[in-house]
Amino acid sequence: MSGVPLVIALLCCLPLAACLSCFTCLFPAISPLDCLKFPLECPAGQRCLSSTAMGKQGPLQVTMYEKSCAVPSQCGVSGQKFASGLYFNYTNICCDTDLCNGAESFAALSWGGGAALCLLPALSLLLA
Repeated sequence: MSGVPLVIALLCCLPLAACLSCFTCLFPAISPLDCLKFPLECPAGQRCLSSTAMGKQGPLQVTMYEKSCAVPSQCGVSGQKFASGLYFNYTNICCDTDLCNGAESFAALSWGGGAALCLLPALSLLLA
């Protein structure tokens, strides 16, 4: 019977079917840092998307960024967009944790903080 509280504490660590928070900025954003200012809660079932698009015309090369919520069918998709007089080749990458579509350090901090908070109930039971 003493294992029941530990099982309950560990179940608290399982991800719920909650909505993700993702960074957002719509194409065409010139700097990926612009995208880290606007977290948004996504609808249920969506993932965080990060897309990088590169356009080139003669010696001019431009990189644009998009971060948003996405339905799973948009993940892993590559293609071409037209904006600002250039064609841009893009690739969509998706992830499944809060704010994971930001810079790597932001994703690591977000996961690390969440994991530490999740383990607090289990630690308190072990120390009691």
